[in-house]
Amino acid sequence: MRYESPKTTKEAAGLLAKAKGNAFVLAGGTDLLVRLKSEVIDPDLIVDIKRIPAMQGVTKTAAGFRIGAATSCAELGENAALKKAWPGVVEAATIIGSDQVQGRCTVVGNLCNASPAADSVPAMVAAGAKAVIVGPKGRRTVGVEKVVAGPGKTTLKKGEVIEAILLGKGGAKTGDAYLRFIPRTEMDIAVVSAGICLTLGPRGIIKEAKVALGAVGPTVEIVSAATKVLVGSTLDEATLEQLAVVCSAACRPIDDKRGTIEFRTEVAGVLARRAAKIAYQRAGGK
Repeated sequence: MRYESPKTTKEAAGLLAKAKGNAFVLAGGTDLLVRLKSEVIDPDLIVDIKRIPAMQGVTKTAAGFRIGAATSCAELGENAALKKAWPGVVEAATIIGSDQVQGRCTVVGNLCNASPAADSVPAMVAAGAKAVIVGPKGRRTVGVEKVVAGPGKTTLKKGEVIEAILLGKGGAKTGDAYLRFIPRTEMDIAVVSAGICLTLGPRGIIKEAKVALGAVGPTVEIVSAATKVLVGSTLDEATLEQLAVVCSAACRPIDDKRGTIEFRTEVAGVLARRAAKIAYQRAGGK
C-alpha cells in the first residue's frame, strides 16, 4: 500500500487519476480506517488530504460559507457564524459519532461514504449546499444531492476529489432544522431522518421550502410534493398534516433489523412535521 500526502488539491487529483488499483481519500478516516482494519478494503493507494490548505477550515465569504473537505465536524460546531446561519446543518454534523469521532470526522467524508443513513447529507441538501469538485478536467460545482449515486457509490469520476462544501448566507427569514430517529440516545445511525429549510415572506408566509429525507431510500429523498404543500402557507395544523402525508408517501425504505418499512414510513412524516416547526420558528415565524 502506498501513502501520499499532497499539498494541493490539483496534486491530490493527479495522484488519484494516475492510480492503479484501489485508491482511497483519507480525511478524518473514521470510516476508511475501520474498513481498512477490518480488511473490508485493500487499498493500493491512500491520498491524505489533511495537509491541503484549501481543504481546511470554515471561511465566511461574500456568498456565504466555504467548508474545507478536511474540516472536522467539531470545528463546524465551534463556528458561531455558521451555527447562527445554518443551525440545522451544524446540528446534523455534530451528532455524528462520539466526541472522539467528532474531532476527526468530516461532512465530506460523511457524504462520500454514501450511506443512506448519513446524518449531514439530508441537512446539507435541504440547505442547498454545493460540492466543489476538482479533477483532471478542472473544477466543477454541483448540488450535494448529485454526489451520491446509491449505497456506497458516488458520481465522482476517476481522479476527482471534493475540495469544499459551499453554503449560502442564510438570513433572518431563513431557518433550517434536522431531526433523526435512532434506537439509542446517541452514537447511532439514523433509522429515519429529515432535513428542512424554510424561507419566509411577509406575514410569516412560507415562500421557499426544501425537504430532504434520509434512510428511507437508496439516496436522500427530496420531497418536491412537500415544497408544494409548504409554500404559501403559515404552517398551520392542516399544512403540517398534509406535509406528514406527502413525506410518508415519498418513502422507499427497506425492512432490516433496525426498522420496518411501515415504521420508517410513519416516522418520516412525524419527523418532517417536527423539523418544519423548528425551521419555521428559526426563520422568524410564530
